[in-house]
Amino acid sequence: MNVKVLGAANEVGRSGFLVNCNGTNLLLDYGVLFGRRGTPPQYPLHVKPKDLDAIIITHAHLDHSGNVPSLFVSGNTDVYATPPTFDLSKLLIEDMLKIEKNSHPFDLPELNNMMRNAKEIGFKQKITKGNATFELRESGHVIGGSTVLVESENKRLFYTGDIKTNGSRMLREMDLDIGEIDLLITESTYAMTEQKPRKESEAELIEFANEVMDRKGILFIPSFSVERSQEIACILRNANFKHRIIMDGMALKVNEIMFKHPEYLRDPKIFSDAINRATSITEHSERKRAMEEPCVVISPAGMLVGGNAVFYLQHLAFDDRNGIALVSYQGDGTPGRKLLETGKVSSRGKDINVTAQVKQFEFSGHADRNELFDMIKKIKGNPKVLTVHGDSESCDLFAQEIHEKFGLETHSPAVNEEIPI
Repeated sequence: MNVKVLGAANEVGRSGFLVNCNGTNLLLDYGVLFGRRGTPPQYPLHVKPKDLDAIIITHAHLDHSGNVPSLFVSGNTDVYATPPTFDLSKLLIEDMLKIEKNSHPFDLPELNNMMRNAKEIGFKQKITKGNATFELRESGHVIGGSTVLVESENKRLFYTGDIKTNGSRMLREMDLDIGEIDLLITESTYAMTEQKPRKESEAELIEFANEVMDRKGILFIPSFSVERSQEIACILRNANFKHRIIMDGMALKVNEIMFKHPEYLRDPKIFSDAINRATSITEHSERKRAMEEPCVVISPAGMLVGGNAVFYLQHLAFDDRNGIALVSYQGDGTPGRKLLETGKVSSRGKDINVTAQVKQFEFSGHADRNELFDMIKKIKGNPKVLTVHGDSESCDLFAQEIHEKFGLETHSPAVNEEIPI
């Protein structure tokens, strides 16, 4: 067994790993890395579709799924993922193509071809391809999100994709009952960070929401449409929040996909209760009307880049009764990061001071440092460990610390590197 690193080495984005199992080639993820505004997207190293025996998508986020359609310009390889992963990948890739017209080496025909080759599989369903078998396990990161266990010639590889070991209010915890392994490929996104316990973040958000309601304001929560928007709605519902909750944008389409796959949720009843009690905004004319009384507005985009978030920001940012709760990661160069660091937003080409109260809350969908070490402690065998999907400092230091703590052979690989097992 041999692994070629195609992307996500010392960077967060464009995940891609080619696993050669004595001539059987499995591709684990094939994503996109979005540059700063105005710079073109980056992709994993090229692979020939005809050389692939199977493509496996761990989850729908574009840094893992976004470049898979490029393999279907002429190819017809089987693609494996859970049903929610396919539904969400299609939604997110269509949206990416709409926003970034002609920026990618594929378009809707290739996406449709990918979906024609989709093979939906559930967790723990073992698939045999040539000299290899593989199966998906729960990752706790996003609905339908999975880790991958590959077996070939008495060697076993475990690829985490993205993980949240404890799960969330929406999702069950990660499944680590995987037996002994020989190679672990682990994400390192927050390997250098300790996150606030989720219950504390939830309590702080509820307190802030109630403060804004008490002063007759509106709380705007720009939020990722996949998972984060729904989780925030569930947190408010669970706290018996008395005011109206409004949901808008692509989050509504994601709600529909989640309703379709209740078996992938920790508690489908809590989810349906929260979403059914929220007010869905489907027409522009409803937006202003919806804000005539104190309420919470949950709407993408999470980093305030485009989407309906821009409309709500322009309407709510300049009234000191209102609040803005940032619950998603704020990338460099995004309007959300700018708001956090400067207290300003751009409006009609000018930077204007925001008078609404702005607070940030930790709701990461990734495992933090403590969770990652806890995962490694629970893994059986004496695996070699590759640290990927983090900035270069996180990947390098995490590898070093794993070696020091557990005595395992570790490595922070580079793109194009091949690692034998």
